[in-house]
Amino acid sequence: MEFKDKDAIYLQIAAYVSENILLGKWLPEEKIPSTRDMAVELEVNPNTVIRAYEFLQSQEVVINKRGLGLFVAPDGPQKVKAYRKQRFIQQQLPDFFRNIYLLDIDIKELENMYKEYTAGLTQPKADENK
Repeated sequence: MEFKDKDAIYLQIAAYVSENILLGKWLPEEKIPSTRDMAVELEVNPNTVIRAYEFLQSQEVVINKRGLGLFVAPDGPQKVKAYRKQRFIQQQLPDFFRNIYLLDIDIKELENMYKEYTAGLTQPKADENK
């Protein structure tokens, strides 16, 4: 994983965990990697992973089962999606709208590009596995 300067590292780790949940790599009620394992995998300080996991716990995406570790919450994927959707709408969508306006990109053109993009995706979403 390559970290970007824009966001705090713990938030990038939380986003990485969230993406794995959304992709169905870590399913609801499944154990996620320990703090130590994640720190080794991402080559970061374990305290940074702890902070990321605490953030995800505060969002109710993961739950702590005392003595067993952290697990994806039963509704973890829905919580991730709701949080990321809200953040996208507030932080990224205004810039996106401004750019398509400034570049005079038609909505139909965007719709076609989006359809092409989604047609090229090979991994099904976690929701489709149900």
